[in-house]
Amino acid sequence: MASTLEKFIHSLDPRALPRVLQIQSGIYFQGSIYEMFGNECCLSTGEVIKIIGFKINKLIASICENNEVSRFSAKVELPLNFPGLYKVVADKTPYVSIEEITRKVSIGPTRFGHPCFYSPEDIKLANLTIKHGEQITFNSVEKVNGTMAVNCGVVRNNQSLSFTLPLSQEGKFYECEDDQIYTLKEIAEWKIPKCRNRIVKLSNTLHTWDSSNPLPENFDGCLILTPVYEVQAVMKFRKDIVHILSDLDVEVKDITDCYDISSFLQPLSLEDVFERTSKEFPMVAEIMEGPSGSQKPYNLLHTGKEIVIYKKYQATRVLASEIRSDSPKRHFLIPMSYKGKFKRRPREFPTAYDLEIARSEKEQLHVVATKAFDSPHKELFSVSVGDQFLVQQCQTSEVLYEGRKKVIDVLACEQILSDTYKKVLLPMYMEGGFVEVIHDKKQHQLSEICKEFRLPFNVKVSVRDLSVEEDVLAAVPGLQFEEEITDSYLLISSTSSPVESWEIPVYRLNMSVHLLSRDVQTFVPPATKTTVEEISEEQYYMVRRYENQTLHPPPRPPKKPT
Repeated sequence: MASTLEKFIHSLDPRALPRVLQIQSGIYFQGSIYEMFGNECCLSTGEVIKIIGFKINKLIASICENNEVSRFSAKVELPLNFPGLYKVVADKTPYVSIEEITRKVSIGPTRFGHPCFYSPEDIKLANLTIKHGEQITFNSVEKVNGTMAVNCGVVRNNQSLSFTLPLSQEGKFYECEDDQIYTLKEIAEWKIPKCRNRIVKLSNTLHTWDSSNPLPENFDGCLILTPVYEVQAVMKFRKDIVHILSDLDVEVKDITDCYDISSFLQPLSLEDVFERTSKEFPMVAEIMEGPSGSQKPYNLLHTGKEIVIYKKYQATRVLASEIRSDSPKRHFLIPMSYKGKFKRRPREFPTAYDLEIARSEKEQLHVVATKAFDSPHKELFSVSVGDQFLVQQCQTSEVLYEGRKKVIDVLACEQILSDTYKKVLLPMYMEGGFVEVIHDKKQHQLSEICKEFRLPFNVKVSVRDLSVEEDVLAAVPGLQFEEEITDSYLLISSTSSPVESWEIPVYRLNMSVHLLSRDVQTFVPPATKTTVEEISEEQYYMVRRYENQTLHPPPRPPKKPT
């Protein structure tokens, strides 16, 4: 049965990809050249295309009154980077099963991917009853004892209870009110259900308004958002990926079940390639869609280029951020092979507790107080701006508090006076301010810093890496090495001029290839080039989140005695 491309994509479950479509009719019934993002394609009646992916490209917005489109509202087009912060209005239409929720609502590992619902009736499980109206957080979808289910949680008495709901669970499930605020891009990626519109309310008024703004001046009401998708497709006789907007006026028919899908080229993402067994490497591939970026090697990876993929592996990087008081900061992933040298820069510590975390056996931590602190206990030291200390160790001390003796955690230090040292105790809960005094004037290699010092660690490049044309770190006034991470990489080179090989990140490079049935001439890769990778703010938080999943959070700093 034929439907419009728009209707088909709006109802398509991403888990059902790929799908083979035949063009039925529309304004392009005699065939026409259609151009999108620089890709031209001819969509003729009878043409067959394979849909391999889709994502929201832009939003069509209408002003909303009483949960309906205003009679006086014209539809306006909003790009995903349109300014403003928005609140999501809970959908009043219930979902009728857990399966429908998983099919239509984004559930994923980030904080945006944990939608909340409630049931107007009690849900009785084997060892737990979910009360009517109780907020249920959906965390992930996975197979439990051979049955697909959703990992859920409820909070009772400040304690989180975990349980699973099978996809077959039926009932009425309503969206909970959401008090978070989001950008339009975040809403597009996580908060627009399939086959439904989304109502949002502008949370903060736009700082600037001009005549080019499609919304009325001083608008602070609600909008109904309808997504327009960018569809990624493969055509029979093309070696690249074409991009089509879902609102293109054509009708299509799903013929996946009666078509030989293997007759199309098979695009593989870098994640797909990485999932292949090690025995399948090396392999020859042709790039169907290359990454953007002017930095090597990304500027060499253009559509149509043939590459050798030698192997897959895990490699260590140091996650570093620019030291600056204002934002946004720049973030980098630095390979251990980096050949530049660093000099230390002083660290700043907001509390005595941070001094305890930073101290090491290798060298004594020397700090200067930048903020005064009056101790409420005579047994503990009051700090003045400019006081200097050598940090010793954490211990306990007895103090008098409201006429009673209490034992609290303290930091033992030596105050540096003009001609002597004085032993003092600082309360661990002390909120002051300290800056490190650096005595180490040596230049350090990256591997040496990671081996001998505890991260985070502040540095500045003192000798740039001469093995690369441009060292992006050399121009940064100060860097904080935050942590070592392990990431997934592929080692590649060009088939036409394999003079050097490159490491490319699997999960941060948007690139598609198809494999060629050709033998690799040599199994030994040429000399490997590694580069410092500058990553976006979003990629930075993703890297930290994945890395920190296996780490236990540090204990909270002690509070004042009560």
